[in-house]
Amino acid sequence: MKIINIQELVDQAKFNRFHGLVIFWASIILVIDGYDIAVTGAALPAIMNDLQISATTAGALASASLIGMACGSALFGVLADRFGRKVTVAVSVASFSLLTAAAGLVRDPITFGILRFLAGLGLGGLIPILISVVAEYAPRSIRTRSLALFSCGYAVGGVAAALLGKGLIESHGWQAVFFAAGTPVLLIPFLLNAIPESLTLLIKQGRHAELREIVSKIDPSYPIDERTRFGFGHERHGEGSAAISIGKIFQDGRAVSTVMLWVANFCGLFMLYALNTWLTKLMGALGYSLDSALNFLIYYNVGAVLGATCGGWLSDKAHPKWVLFAFYGLAAVSLIAIASGLAPNLLTLLVIALGAFTLGTQILTNAYGGMFYPNDIRTTAVGLNYSAGRIGGMLAPVFIGGLVALQLTPQQSFLAIAVASVVGAVAVATINHRASAAVQSAPDAGRASELADNG
Repeated sequence: MKIINIQELVDQAKFNRFHGLVIFWASIILVIDGYDIAVTGAALPAIMNDLQISATTAGALASASLIGMACGSALFGVLADRFGRKVTVAVSVASFSLLTAAAGLVRDPITFGILRFLAGLGLGGLIPILISVVAEYAPRSIRTRSLALFSCGYAVGGVAAALLGKGLIESHGWQAVFFAAGTPVLLIPFLLNAIPESLTLLIKQGRHAELREIVSKIDPSYPIDERTRFGFGHERHGEGSAAISIGKIFQDGRAVSTVMLWVANFCGLFMLYALNTWLTKLMGALGYSLDSALNFLIYYNVGAVLGATCGGWLSDKAHPKWVLFAFYGLAAVSLIAIASGLAPNLLTLLVIALGAFTLGTQILTNAYGGMFYPNDIRTTAVGLNYSAGRIGGMLAPVFIGGLVALQLTPQQSFLAIAVASVVGAVAVATINHRASAAVQSAPDAGRASELADNG
């Protein structure tokens, strides 16, 4: 009986149609996720006017979905590692799509907030699962680029929310952009067919026929037969309870780095949700019309795609930790430049840079977290990273809403967000890259040594 180290096979595979389809469908789901997250920010000025609510209340409503996402990240991540990704993805997409659409039917702020919280449970559970899918199946040589490319779906969703907001809010009301969020339930049958199951789960459950089918797609030339069995070389799997999986996140020299990844996620999501929620309103406070302010939201998300794409390429070519550190630092530079007001003619370019180094930075943080942990605990670890980060995401809309309510200038709000980027840079610098799965499982000892020496 032949036993194949399936992780080694995945790592060394050449990119093919199977990998492309996995990234494509994961990206499509993330577009949907990004739309649902950005839709409140795109419609926020109209919601405040229609429901007659203050900036502080609006910030709290925006935070409601983020509270749900914090809970969902941890819950769905553990469930996916234990029971499989296909069904978990389907439940997540169905729940947040229908609940977001339902929020367009209500006019009571409390009910609106409850529906956004419930939608957030599914929203929060989805991203860690998708990060784990792409990290598990992408060949090693393009893993960071694959994670960054897939993560651009989030920014595309933000662009879609802004574009639909421009086309629908003034003519059909803010409710229309929420109703549009219900349509992705039609894609669920396709998602169940397209998203591959966790290799770790399949091995744990002895589902070798499915593994052989997947291997034939990963590397069609690889010789296998009905007697072929699969395992992981250095990794263990199926070791009991979720509590044990959580405990393993802090083992093998990962304890401090895990906490620093939590801090980085906190800062990254603080920046992300502060800007996703309030950028339109802040630009309006600078004198721009709703239509023009929504244009800045589009520029912001376009910048995120550019930043994530370039950052993913750099991370595969250079040291991923220090690329991420540089992005956090450049986020601070972008925010301070906008706050200074020294170059109003370059504001569009600055907002594009802001997207590249805030939303783009969070995309790279996701990618780095996805490659930091071994397969058997990856979804749980990424889910907990996100849950820690969601605390920053929850605080950001309320905090910036409080600054707006105090009638502080938009420039002061941008400076407040810049503080988070500086803290994030410090946290990334403290991470011990030598403890990452990317180094510990690297077949090229020279490359592993180089990364470790600089980690």
